[in-house]
Amino acid sequence: MSKITSIVFDLGNVLIDWNPRYLYRKLLPTETEVEWFLENICNDEWNTKHDKGQPFSKGISELSKLYPQYETLIRNWFDRWEEMLGGPIKDTVEILAELKNLGCPLYILSNWSAETYPKAEAIFEFLKWFDGKIISGEIGQIKPDPEIFYTLTKTYNLKPGDTVFIDDKLENIEVANLLGFHIIHFKNAELLRNDLKRFKLI
Repeated sequence: MSKITSIVFDLGNVLIDWNPRYLYRKLLPTETEVEWFLENICNDEWNTKHDKGQPFSKGISELSKLYPQYETLIRNWFDRWEEMLGGPIKDTVEILAELKNLGCPLYILSNWSAETYPKAEAIFEFLKWFDGKIISGEIGQIKPDPEIFYTLTKTYNLKPGDTVFIDDKLENIEVANLLGFHIIHFKNAELLRNDLKRFKLI
């Protein structure tokens, strides 16, 4: 095994607990209605457009024209976005702190809107611990497209064979593996710690 010289983290549900249900449970009376809204109105396909770089003003306007009866709920996605945050995933942040203290170069590769990432950065101090970041909405590329991985390695002069990539989504992990990265499929902090020990990183 080549010597690993850098670690790349995904953010959502690895370091940050993000879930739109936290907001919409306040706005809709039943769990059934919450799930219906998130599957049919503000769904993953719609949100992914913003992670790819589409402004929320455009996404909200287009969706509100299709579903005018839900316009306020649609606008709340952006206007009350911070209420979708459950907080840091503390056990993973503790591991991140250990890695930082050990001097390991740390990077972010995250599918995230360019408009909401600064809000997260203002809330979570640990986002400033990283040596670099690639945010999908800022560059118009998104995981699992290999292009965003190429952008990461080119921007920070990383070699996939010397880099560990950590993500909770299997499709992202599979692409990283094909590109030659060492991979950790994140499930919880305890298993992450075990994997990092296996790589002799902590």
